[in-house]
Amino acid sequence: MTVHLRDVVAYRDATLEIDRFRDYAPNGLQVEGAPEVDTVVTGVSANQALLERALELGADLVVVHHGLIWGGGIARVTGPTAVRLRQLLASGVSLAAYHLPLDKHARLGNNTGLADAIGLALAGREAFGDVKGVALGLAGGWPQPLSRDEALARITAGVLGGRAAPFVFPYGPEVVRRVGLCSGAAGDLLEAAAAERCDLYLTGELSERAAELARELQLTLVAAGHYATEVFGPQRLADELRMHFPSLSVHFVGVPTPI
Repeated sequence: MTVHLRDVVAYRDATLEIDRFRDYAPNGLQVEGAPEVDTVVTGVSANQALLERALELGADLVVVHHGLIWGGGIARVTGPTAVRLRQLLASGVSLAAYHLPLDKHARLGNNTGLADAIGLALAGREAFGDVKGVALGLAGGWPQPLSRDEALARITAGVLGGRAAPFVFPYGPEVVRRVGLCSGAAGDLLEAAAAERCDLYLTGELSERAAELARELQLTLVAAGHYATEVFGPQRLADELRMHFPSLSVHFVGVPTPI
């Protein structure tokens, strides 16, 4: 049984509370295709590789964290943007994107998933770090303090699956009692993490200034990759859609990148 596009998108919009956020991109439906949905693909970014795989799976709707429209909108429909739009429009496939709402959500979000992946205790998790008026990061600890090496091993296993090593700037204490984290390119929350008395701060992607700032703050800084820290929300969205719309065929599609 098919589901109407507007019902799937309305459920996602309401669940992720998109009206709470002032964002860098429009949240919700960005490209409208056919009105009926049988198959949904979720993923991290609306790049050509993801869209090609979605078409192979017969998707009617693609739901991503990083959509096609940012800032003031699409200035020119040329190059890769034109190819991606052509793929969607020619096949009647819709695209919905959820950026900060999918980072923040307490159950489905990237940051909650990242905290779960490295085993932070549920009790004592606290939001911190203002991003466009929302406390986006999470701070917490393990049931028992870990050595810095043990903490890094948990991050490597839980986020990178042991397949690669994160970038590490080991300027914090050798015993890690409190961890701050925020997925994606959130190096600018370093000072907020230090203010939260964190010994280690975990994010995905860094700017050049972050390393020396970590040294000055005496905080261990870990960058595990933008993509690797933001798979959790799209994966959880796929699970949520399967449960709420059991007639839909829902697939998470990974397009890994080391960045």
